[in-house]
Amino acid sequence: MPPSIVNPDPDGAFVGRVWLPGVGPALVRLDGDRVVDITSRALPTMQALLETDDPAGTLRAAPGNAFCTLRELLAGSNPAAGPDDMRLLAPCDLQAIKASGVTFAASMVERVIEEQAAGDADRAEAIRARVTDIIGDSLSGIAPGSPEAMRVKSVLIEEGLWSPYLEVGIGPDAEVFTKCQPMAAVGWGAAVGLHPMSNWNNPEPEIVLAVSSAGRIVGATLGNDVNLRDVEGRSALLLGKAKDNNASCAIGPFLRLFDDGYSLDDVRGADLSLRVEGTDGFTLDGASSMTQISRDPADIVAQTIGRHHQYPDGFLLFLGTMFAPVKDRDAPGQGFTHHTGDTVSISEAALGALVNTVRLSTECPEWTFGTSALMRNLARRGLL
Repeated sequence: MPPSIVNPDPDGAFVGRVWLPGVGPALVRLDGDRVVDITSRALPTMQALLETDDPAGTLRAAPGNAFCTLRELLAGSNPAAGPDDMRLLAPCDLQAIKASGVTFAASMVERVIEEQAAGDADRAEAIRARVTDIIGDSLSGIAPGSPEAMRVKSVLIEEGLWSPYLEVGIGPDAEVFTKCQPMAAVGWGAAVGLHPMSNWNNPEPEIVLAVSSAGRIVGATLGNDVNLRDVEGRSALLLGKAKDNNASCAIGPFLRLFDDGYSLDDVRGADLSLRVEGTDGFTLDGASSMTQISRDPADIVAQTIGRHHQYPDGFLLFLGTMFAPVKDRDAPGQGFTHHTGDTVSISEAALGALVNTVRLSTECPEWTFGTSALMRNLARRGLL
C-alpha cells in the first residue's frame, strides 16, 4: 500500500506507536515519508502527549530520531510479524477503549433485525422485510430523545418491535460500552480476530476519537469495531462476548491530532469507505457517512465523561457505523459473514487507511503486553 494512503496529508500532525526490536513501544511522528522516534522522559507514552495543552504543537516541536521510512515500516507490519519485529501498533496505550453503538439509523434497523432473528441469519431476510414495512426510513433525521422520537417509540411498542437497540438509538441516552482493555487493540497490518463460536459476523468501519482526561477531543483515527452478529443477536446482554475478544479491536494507522488544518468539523463531515476482499474471490464494498450520524460526536463524548465518570488516562471512543452488510456471500438470504483470510480495508480521505487480515481470535497472537509490561519496559529504558 502506498505511504500516501497511510499518510494522506504531509501537513497533518500524525502520531503513532511502533514496536522497535530489542527496545519496545516507541512514540513516533510522521515527517513526510520518515518515521521519527520522539519517545522521551517528557513524552514516554501517547497518553502523556494527549494530556499536553497543545498536542499537535508539542508533537511538531518534539526532538526525535528518524529510524526508517514509512514504506519500510509498512512492509514489516503484517500478520506474520513476530513479537519483536518492527511493526505498527495501535496508536493508543494507557487510554480506555470505549465504543458507542446504534448511532446511525441504517445500522439501528439491522440491530433490530438481528434481535428479532435471535442471531439466525436464515431468518433475517423475512424479518428485514417486515421491519422495513413498519419502520421504513422513518428513523432517519429523528433527534434522539425528541418528542418525535418518543412518538415513534410508542408506535413500535404497539407493533411489538421495540428493542434495546431502538431505545439507545432514538432514546435520550447513548450506548457506550468498553470495546477492549487498554493496550489490547491491534494496529495496521495485524490480524484481527473473530471468536470461533461465531458464524455470522462483519467488520464495522468507524472513526475513533482521542479524548483527554479533561474531556477535550484532541484527534481522530480509524477503527474496526468487529461485530459478531449472531452472538449479540441472541441477547443484547452478550455484548461483551460479541465485542471483546483477542485481537477483536483494530485502530490506526496513525492518530491525526487536531490543529488549524483538521478539526472535529472534519470528522463530522467524513465519509468512510470499506472494502472486504476474500481469498475466495468475494468482494464487498461499503460506506459510512458521518453526516448521517444521529448523535453529534461531542454529545457522545459528553455522555461518556463528566462528573458522573472520569478517565484519568483519557480514552479512545468509537463513534459507531451506518454500515450493515446484507450482500449474500455463502447462500441466498444469509447476507454477509467473514471468512478467515479476508482483507479488510477501512479508509477516509483525511485519516488514511486501516488494513487488517481476518483470523480466528484463537489463531491470533495472544495479548501479553499489558499496562504492567509497559511500565516495566519504560522504567528499564529510563523513561519514567
